[in-house]
Amino acid sequence: ITIRGLSKAFGGQPLYRDFDLDLPRNKLISVFGPNGCGKSTLINMVAGLLPMDAGEILFDGTTLRQTTIGYVFQNYREALFPWKRALDNIRYPLQRARLPRGEIAARVDEVVQSFDVKFDLARYPYELSGGQQQLVSIMRALAPKPEVLFLDEPFSALDYEMTLFMRDKLQEVFVHSPVTTVLVSHDLEEAVYLADEILLLTRRPTRIAERIAFDAPRPRTPGTLSDEGFVHTKAVCLEIFQQEVRR
Repeated sequence: ITIRGLSKAFGGQPLYRDFDLDLPRNKLISVFGPNGCGKSTLINMVAGLLPMDAGEILFDGTTLRQTTIGYVFQNYREALFPWKRALDNIRYPLQRARLPRGEIAARVDEVVQSFDVKFDLARYPYELSGGQQQLVSIMRALAPKPEVLFLDEPFSALDYEMTLFMRDKLQEVFVHSPVTTVLVSHDLEEAVYLADEILLLTRRPTRIAERIAFDAPRPRTPGTLSDEGFVHTKAVCLEIFQQEVRR
């Protein structure tokens, strides 16, 4: 992903001004920074959900319209179509792409099996738990085999047990089918644990404070959290974050 000259203001107050950024292919990038620095706003502009005031965003030199993306929203209760059953929610982007019925069925079955789903996908979203709804959201985002996947605080509304489960499942999928992934998180442990690189942002007008690589092997496990490399990387990120908060 190539971002050049990105500018965005709200109420006359600049949030981003001539912001440049390059994100590598098939890596998971965590975006972390102070409250109000525009983490979600950034990925919403990149994903085409929010207009830019100025700038250019390209995906391998092509436009958003020519790129297949997946997006997992923070609020799972509003992300799914309530009038569609869970399975039909997962099918939806494939139907929008006008794929043959047999290809849709095969792809949905592949995604469902990869997450080892145990609950009934013939149920409506309101009949599912929060964790089940968010799992359906993630499967829907992955169904069209996106070139870029956006995750906007996807686990923040889940309990800790379900968060650990979802992290592990997301990692399994990423190991088998790497995709350029941008994760916005307010949880530093999560941001470091899942990432190949942590993008640390400043207060507004937002700039890049630092980019920190984390190259622990995948799949990562609970043991990773006590690994020397993880502890060091998290400490470095925390120090940079606190400097920005105090600024």
